[in-house]
Amino acid sequence: MLKKKTTYIGLGLTAALALFTLILGLRFFHNSRMDAANLYHAGMDTLGAFICVVLFYGCMRQVEHSTRSFNILVIMASASFALNELMWFTGGASKWRTLYFACCLLSKWINLAMIYFFFLYVRGTLRFKGRLAKWADRFFPVLLILFMLVVLANVFVPVSFFVNADGIYGRTDLSWLEDLYLIIVSSVTTVLICQSVSPRRQKWAAMSFILIPIAEFLASGGAFAFAAQYGAVLLSLILMYCVLFNDRSRKLAATQTELTLATRIQENMLPNIFPAFPDRAEFDIYATMDPAAQVGGDFYDFFLIDDTHLGLVIADVSGKGVPAALFMMISKILVQNYAMTGRSPAEVLKAVNDQICTNNREEMFVTVWFGILETTTGKITAANAGHEYPAVIQTDGRFDLMKDKHGFIVGGMENIRYKEYEMTLKPGSKLFVYTDGVPEATNASNEMFGTGRMLDALNQDPAASPQMILRHVREAVDDFVKGAEQFDDITMMCVEYKGMDKSPAADNKS
Repeated sequence: MLKKKTTYIGLGLTAALALFTLILGLRFFHNSRMDAANLYHAGMDTLGAFICVVLFYGCMRQVEHSTRSFNILVIMASASFALNELMWFTGGASKWRTLYFACCLLSKWINLAMIYFFFLYVRGTLRFKGRLAKWADRFFPVLLILFMLVVLANVFVPVSFFVNADGIYGRTDLSWLEDLYLIIVSSVTTVLICQSVSPRRQKWAAMSFILIPIAEFLASGGAFAFAAQYGAVLLSLILMYCVLFNDRSRKLAATQTELTLATRIQENMLPNIFPAFPDRAEFDIYATMDPAAQVGGDFYDFFLIDDTHLGLVIADVSGKGVPAALFMMISKILVQNYAMTGRSPAEVLKAVNDQICTNNREEMFVTVWFGILETTTGKITAANAGHEYPAVIQTDGRFDLMKDKHGFIVGGMENIRYKEYEMTLKPGSKLFVYTDGVPEATNASNEMFGTGRMLDALNQDPAASPQMILRHVREAVDDFVKGAEQFDDITMMCVEYKGMDKSPAADNKS
């Protein structure tokens, strides 16, 4: 949410600068000094400022760190056009001398900052490496502050420039100090761009930020505050946007396609057809998984081990995204495979833990609750590997947390033994298991949903079907967070034990 607000603030600032430039341009039409040169500069500045607004708007959907540097470049380019317009308006007039001097000072600061943020942008986009890149990361900020202080010193002593009593700009013999930082950063950045392994078209697009302004500067004879200089900078920004952003968009599109495929694979890995066992009247089951990223690390599973035993699994893998999804698939397969051998829940978790620990270089882990429901009696034998407490309807017809015995996480350490416990569901009783994405769902005030609110949602209508139970919880979570960003996967599963059919018709069938 904060990033989104910051982006809109940047767009608003760019638009305000463009509007300010337009207003100054319109004032030129009522100025006695209005001529073809002023008209040219006013038009260039106004057009450039509004192009910056469009360019910033086009970048708003990009969220990479390097893109933020590009957005700052666009804002500074817009500010350059506004300052240039203001300098043309105030230059050569003694009554505006102080304002003109301030504009010159700010313009020089912006020029110094722009080349630094250009370095930040291409460093992140072209992925600079090596000692020279590390040196630049360390010393460029120091050099920037140093040369900004040199420019600031002109307030007290005309080190590199001055504005006389008539409002006329002039350069001193040390004016070359202003260009020294630009030369250092441009030269080092050029070397780093050439050393980059990025495609050639991306290198040339990045180099345009240096080459196009230099070409314009030489062509114009180095005229100060000439509007075409900022137009050259803007042209290079547009070129970088078209080439670098376009290439990135292609990569993102390919990545998006792969993530979409991964999402489908993950969805197909989890049982998602309900009713899951339409021919079994002893129980009803429903489950959902809503990942925070496009693919998640949570998973649930249920499967018949034999005619009278139903395996129930809910788990939460550390981390998010593709690595967690891959780890989730491995864990799910291992749990089911070991469960199908007839082992108890504790034995299954031990076997899965030992198998994962043998080759877990990434040191990922998973919390697991695994239970086996005996469909003829309602007895559940379960083991908990560091997972959330289940909620169960017991004697009073309401859901309560069952604070079961917790074992160590799966994947954390070899040779861990897990403890089992038993509980019996009576006909009509329900079991609700979930991941921490439910109680830890957070609203805009950074307040968690909590297990108390979760139990309230479960007990809104405890006699409802498992599907409706999950819907009530999800609606309660959504009402609580009120559109705040989902930071963790939300996974839930509810099973209702209905009991064996004891009717005479069932006995006749037997």
